Amino acid sequence: MACDRAILEQDDELYEAAARLVLRATELRLTVGTAESCTGGLVSGCLTAVPGSSAVVRGGVVSYAIPVKHEVLGVPYEGILGVPQIGAVSSECAKAMAEGARRVLSCDVAVSTTGIAGPGGAEPGKPVGTVWMAVATADGTKSWLHCFEGDRADVRRLACRAAIGHLLESLV
Repeated sequence: MACDRAILEQDDELYEAAARLVLRATELRLTVGTAESCTGGLVSGCLTAVPGSSAVVRGGVVSYAIPVKHEVLGVPYEGILGVPQIGAVSSECAKAMAEGARRVLSCDVAVSTTGIAGPGGAEPGKPVGTVWMAVATADGTKSWLHCFEGDRADVRRLACRAAIGHLLESLV
């Protein structure tokens, strides 16, 4: 918790983006949810640091382990998690996580993050810093691939900032 608080307090842009998201979702009367793997709840933490966020944030699922992705969010083993060429760090998984969060949390829009924060865990074609994220809305689901540089804290912070940015874009 202290690490996450320090990340938020040292990144004014991150807090400001979270505040803009909460304000915009409030104006639109939309609810928001998260499904996080590599960010480990940091996106939810940033959103709920904003006063008034309880009006829009429904909750978050930290699905760090593959069984949680499957059992809680409904990400299928067949076709995604059990396929080495796809796996947990993929567009398919990010989309399924966001859609699962939207369903499980009964929210209007959900964001997901799944990736390799480091320092270990790199796979062929998926270096440390590879992060897939997705946003699911009533209009569909879109995913993005990011390749961040830096240490574990940098990757998590940059992924959090990007996830909040994608959420904001989806509310326009």
